[in-house]
Amino acid sequence: MISIKNVRKIYPSKQGELKAVDQVNLEIQEGEIFGVIGYSGAGKSTLIRMLNGLELPTDGSVTVAGRVISKIKGIELRKARQEISMIFQHFNLLWSRTVSENIAFPLEIAGVKRPEKEKRVAELVKLVGLEGRENAYPSQLSGGQKQRVGIARALANNPKVLLCDEATSALDPQTTDSILELLVDINKRLGLTIVLITHEMHVIRKICHRVAVMESGRVVELGSVLDVFKNPQQPITKRFVQQVSEPEETKETADHLLENYHSGRIVQLTFIGESAEQPLITNLIRHYNVIVNILQGKISQTQSGSYGTLFIHIDGDEEEVDKAVDFIRSQQVGVEVVAND
Repeated sequence: MISIKNVRKIYPSKQGELKAVDQVNLEIQEGEIFGVIGYSGAGKSTLIRMLNGLELPTDGSVTVAGRVISKIKGIELRKARQEISMIFQHFNLLWSRTVSENIAFPLEIAGVKRPEKEKRVAELVKLVGLEGRENAYPSQLSGGQKQRVGIARALANNPKVLLCDEATSALDPQTTDSILELLVDINKRLGLTIVLITHEMHVIRKICHRVAVMESGRVVELGSVLDVFKNPQQPITKRFVQQVSEPEETKETADHLLENYHSGRIVQLTFIGESAEQPLITNLIRHYNVIVNILQGKISQTQSGSYGTLFIHIDGDEEEVDKAVDFIRSQQVGVEVVAND
């Protein structure tokens, strides 16, 4: 569906060349929800804008749905863009138009006749859950409702690809989740390929099948979301994973917690997939002469399965604690001793 090959984007500046995107290679499959995550300045916005021709690569090629976007111009590019829609962080709605009129705008540009246009608008209003708000203006809508209008408008011409440029960054956490759930529903119903950029790992964890981590214009890590959570390789990826998997400052407070217990070990357990649903602590206490205290933990769901972390304190005879830790490792659970007596 989408092929990015050896792409570079260089901007001239007073300090010399600025490499916004540097030798990026990506293949995104049809029907996939693909995430690109990075901090400000990583190059992710420039990359996504090259997918619809708003930016042209300095080198390399960008192909979307069989069209080489990096080479075409004029009428051919306009036709290609009808199959590549985009939603934005700040909605970009027409404030003088109602919900229905905003959604209808791309259909008007495409010359769709009124009966067909009205039918399509009604379908989209229902799809995004805005029944009863058709005649409201953007100023009368909440942030989540505005983004739903933006999504409906983006879907008006039945695109093959939906690009999401920090589409939930301006929303509160609860509204963010509702928009992400809507995108997952649209992906499943329509088989739509979705590419989103974000700096929030929660967004990646919630809906993406695969993720590319960008830093300084390069893709430094790439894989399924579950694999990246399970075994992050780069320091930046580990920081992103910790956003949703590890309670803040847990390791920094581990030594303090150990002082309260005076002995034993504080251990971080990492669960992936089916292992997150096993009665590990029960089996640990049943088979080994150790005392186990649960300190804190969290289980998150990804599109490919469960991922969780749990911090526990294990105390007892040193040999018995060693056996207990070995048992945990044998259960396909990641183990890291955070603090030791």
